[in-house]
Amino acid sequence: MTPTIDRAASRVLAPALPARLSLTPKTALAGQLDGAWWPRSRDLDAELPALADALDEPWGRMTHVTVNPTRWPVIPHKVPVAGHTVHVGWFTEQDPDKLILLSGTVGRWDLLVIPPDTQPAAAARLMAAAAIPGSVLTARALMAAEAAIGGGMRDARSRVEDWESEGGACMSPFGDLPGRRSTWR
Repeated sequence: MTPTIDRAASRVLAPALPARLSLTPKTALAGQLDGAWWPRSRDLDAELPALADALDEPWGRMTHVTVNPTRWPVIPHKVPVAGHTVHVGWFTEQDPDKLILLSGTVGRWDLLVIPPDTQPAAAARLMAAAAIPGSVLTARALMAAEAAIGGGMRDARSRVEDWESEGGACMSPFGDLPGRRSTWR
């Protein structure tokens, strides 16, 4: 006999985790982004209620969300959240790393969407960068910069690991020292 799991029932029974958000402070400086959101999965049905709960007080009731379908495997038309429904739409022209939130009373907000499998240090850098007031960096530019930084950090770790595994030989900035031969060439 194969057990079945009712996803709707398990969502109700499991305690909801708070949304991981970083929001731009209220200032007169308008930027490309209003902050960042780091969902735990690519399941909009599961993730949007926590986001709506977190934003209801500071931003007002979220009524519509748009995403790019390349990052979300399933895009529901409507997602029930605390006491109301959020309508979900998609546009292939929209930046894949951005979520657009709309409120009938307050306006529009653009959030960088950090991929769920992002390492915590990288997510922290992205959340901080997306919340800088007046920043001209787009979601795409932030993700490209993080990819470059992350790749550079991986390369640096690899060089340190190579150095450690080769006995930790240190090359002098002045070349070979008299009577000593460097192993790095």
